[in-house]
Amino acid sequence: MATHLSQSQRRPPLLRQAIKIRRRRVRDLQDPLPRTAQEIEPPSHHFSPEERALLYEEALYTILHRLGQPEPNHVKEASELLRYLQEAFHMGPEEHQQLLQKVQKLEKPIFCLKATVKQAKGILGKDVSGFSDPYCLLGIEQGVGAPGGSPGSRHRQKAVVRHTIPEEQTHRTQVITQTLNPVWEETFILEFEDISNSSFHLDMWDLDTVESVRQKLGELTDLHGLRRIFKEARKDKGQDDFLGNVVLRLQDLRCQEDQWYPLEPCTETYPDRGQCHLQFQLIHKRAGSTSWDGSLSPQAATILFLHATQKDLSDFHQSMAQWLAYSRLYQSLEFPSSCLLHPITSIEYQWIQGRLKAEQQEELAASFRNLLAYGLSLIRRFRSVFPLSVPDSPARLQSLLRVLVQMCKMKAFRELCPDSAPLPRLVTEALRTGTVEWFHLKQQHHQPMVQGMLQAGKALLSLVQDIIGDLHQCQRTWNKIFQNALKVNLFSMAFLELQWLVAKRVQDHTAAAAGSPVSPEVGESLFQLYVSLKELCQLGPVPAERDGVLALDGFHRWFQPAVPSWLQKTYSVALARVQRAVQMDELVPLGELTKHSTSAVDLSTCFAQISHTARQLDWPDPEEAFMITVKFVEDTCRLALVYCSLIKARARELSAGQKDQGQAANMLCVVVNDMEQLRLVIGKLPTQLAWEALEQRVGAVLEQGQLQNTLYAQLQGALAGLGHEIRTGVRTLAEQLEVGIAKHIQKLVSVKESVLPEDAILPLMKFLEVKLCYMNTNLVQENFNSLLTLLWTHTLTVLVEVAASQRSCPLASSRLKIALQNLEICFYAEGCGLPPEALHTATFQALQKDLELQAASSRELIQKYFCSRIQQQAEAASEELGAVTVKVSYRASEQKLRVELLSASSLLPLDSNGSSDPFVQLTLEPRHEFPELAPRETQKHKKDLHPLFDETFEFLVPAEPCRKDGACLLLTVLDHDTLGADDLEGEAFLPLRSVPGLTGTEEPGEVPQTRLPLTYPALNGDPILQLLESRKGDREAQVFVRLRRQRAKQASQHAPKPGR
Repeated sequence: MATHLSQSQRRPPLLRQAIKIRRRRVRDLQDPLPRTAQEIEPPSHHFSPEERALLYEEALYTILHRLGQPEPNHVKEASELLRYLQEAFHMGPEEHQQLLQKVQKLEKPIFCLKATVKQAKGILGKDVSGFSDPYCLLGIEQGVGAPGGSPGSRHRQKAVVRHTIPEEQTHRTQVITQTLNPVWEETFILEFEDISNSSFHLDMWDLDTVESVRQKLGELTDLHGLRRIFKEARKDKGQDDFLGNVVLRLQDLRCQEDQWYPLEPCTETYPDRGQCHLQFQLIHKRAGSTSWDGSLSPQAATILFLHATQKDLSDFHQSMAQWLAYSRLYQSLEFPSSCLLHPITSIEYQWIQGRLKAEQQEELAASFRNLLAYGLSLIRRFRSVFPLSVPDSPARLQSLLRVLVQMCKMKAFRELCPDSAPLPRLVTEALRTGTVEWFHLKQQHHQPMVQGMLQAGKALLSLVQDIIGDLHQCQRTWNKIFQNALKVNLFSMAFLELQWLVAKRVQDHTAAAAGSPVSPEVGESLFQLYVSLKELCQLGPVPAERDGVLALDGFHRWFQPAVPSWLQKTYSVALARVQRAVQMDELVPLGELTKHSTSAVDLSTCFAQISHTARQLDWPDPEEAFMITVKFVEDTCRLALVYCSLIKARARELSAGQKDQGQAANMLCVVVNDMEQLRLVIGKLPTQLAWEALEQRVGAVLEQGQLQNTLYAQLQGALAGLGHEIRTGVRTLAEQLEVGIAKHIQKLVSVKESVLPEDAILPLMKFLEVKLCYMNTNLVQENFNSLLTLLWTHTLTVLVEVAASQRSCPLASSRLKIALQNLEICFYAEGCGLPPEALHTATFQALQKDLELQAASSRELIQKYFCSRIQQQAEAASEELGAVTVKVSYRASEQKLRVELLSASSLLPLDSNGSSDPFVQLTLEPRHEFPELAPRETQKHKKDLHPLFDETFEFLVPAEPCRKDGACLLLTVLDHDTLGADDLEGEAFLPLRSVPGLTGTEEPGEVPQTRLPLTYPALNGDPILQLLESRKGDREAQVFVRLRRQRAKQASQHAPKPGR
């Protein structure tokens, strides 16, 4: 900062006032007044010796404290400037030296950098939506520069501003939400001491609010990247993301700079971080204030009071004199316009026209007209006279308007200036004129040095962006001031004027561009211009509130020829990004929590950018908007399939030199996960491209269902293609594991008989545990479930094949049964694997049933056989073969089973004479449970199909075997043949556990009759009998099978015809 000097060394405020007076007078002469105001009489241009000396000192002061590098056509050496100044002012050497020494002793100014952060473009998207919430921190770092050095040459680092510049010297812009091209238009005054060792620093950050990962996953609609979500999860909550910085040495800057500067990274991860548009101006700020607050010094007040008293001036004449002096001084000297309100109020309160002479009235009227003309000239140039970079500008303009309003309301003004137009009309005309003048100045400022279509487009784009910024300022700040003071709608007036001026120039430019092929650069320029015009139109009134048609209505038609080039460039840029992303992808998961690689994240960002471009375009014509959307969807689906081909080729390229098969499997897992992520992104196209809103817009111009048949057909085709690629990848992974599963299942049945089944299946379960944990770690849940489904299907197939080869080996079947039970638990994984409905397929249920039988012993199988026959008996509803009636009870005290065989009825006639000779054989089954009980038989009845036996049989048997599953009384009704074997009439099975006396502890009372329909054995072969038959070395099994086969053969010989 500048050193403080004594009061005698400081430049007197009078010098600044004198210089300002001269400058204001000259400037006012250059600005033409509005047509409704009279011309102000030009002052004299002759300087007194004192004014000449003051002006010379000011010029010397300017040269001595020069800042910045000279412009290309300016003089660099200060000595040359001093010689020229001495000659221009005709100063002698002694006088020049004397004044030079005087100026050198004056206090140095405070050096300032006036920095305007205008906008940025192409910045990184750090949020999951694909955009950022950027803001800037800026300041001056002092004492770090070195001659010949450069701040950019030192080690890159984040947060230069935040870590190295004191907080009170750090400035911050506003946060612009959800954009990659923010516009700030904010100006800051940054002080510094020594330009040789000071550097300007700007850091750009993305604001991150404190949100959980779960919340951010819920926001993953435009899928800008899971990589960023989990990166943010590892950092502190609320920590902002670094976007880039700009570092400049002040001594390298010119007095005025207006450039786009690249945002520098701190690492090489993303070297291209976009650009920031900055304006610089190196200025002075004097240590003492040179503005006057309108109050008089005690000495001046004393003299004026004495003069008014001695001359006997009335209060009215004193107020009039004050008004004449202040209103004239206000036009040349900077002081608050509110100082004019007091004399206005006094004159209005005491106004009597007859008090003034004619020349006094004319002088007062001239003061009114001059101040009005001067005020209107300031209003016409309010954008430059009251810049928002100066904090008190709105208040100064508001004060000026209040003075003009009060003056025009005065009776004195109405009487002395009766021909003056109403103030709102004058102000409106001044604002309209000033707006047009401002537009032409901006147009001239943006005029390109080199004439060409591309340069003209960029200049026009900058002009439109400046207009948008100006309209925003009018809307936010200036319109309220004019509306409150004069009921003048500045914003509406400025919008109508500027949109007409812009429309003409844009129409001329687009017409010229359509006359030749549109290059990519020109197409990009036209697209940015189109987007800016959309933003400009959105500022205007809605159609329902307009008085007429705007010049910009239908402006999209001017850009129609460029639309194909925009769509082609969007696809070309996206394709190049996809190719670059895949080429840089090492097919490694981004972290522990996310299983995709970098290319999947970049692809999500790429698709989000396409959707953003589509939203920016938002073509107004419904039918053309539909065709454009079709093109966007087609290109997006094409990119998805291209990505699949590229990522598979990348996996083959990286795994070609890999000897480790595990590493190749890792890459394949990542590829499948990337495709699954892509499918999720593609599936959200209808939301991102707002298909519902489009369908409502095109409903009147398209046929019913055309949107569904076109857009959804494209989408489903792409999703089907992705699904096929994913299934192919998962199938490849499954095939690598299926070999190991089959190998371990084969080993399972070949281990020694001494090994327990639980121990025999351990290698298989360990293999699956390792492999499935590995796959679960490397695959996303959807793909892992698909893999489990394939593996489960294959495992069941292998088990079925092995079980079929081991039908005669109960031990092997027992191992397979236990293996199936454990595999079911493994694949279910406590609800984290396959659901029960996916596990319990028809194959699984059949295999489970077969293994249940194969693992059973022969006696268990015989028991199961009788269980099935008892079940068959219970389900028999027809007495097609006849029936038997019995009464069965059990007396526990005697351990006797009492069977009363009462009768049989409706037996089949098996003899040639049309009758039968029936008898009943009674046995307790299974025989191994009742080995000592021989079969019993009834008497034989000749030629009787409804025999009455009425015979009683008692079996001495304990209650325990009678209560077992399958224990039953088998009643075999036979037809006695004298010459050959007896024929089978039918069989009936009575479960013993249901016999009275066996169901409880009490002795049975009255025993009910039981009628049992006769049944035949299964003619097509029973699976239990087939299994028993396969056990050739088991004599008991073979005997049982032989008997049951005999009964089946007998049944097949006398099976009743349908309809009996």
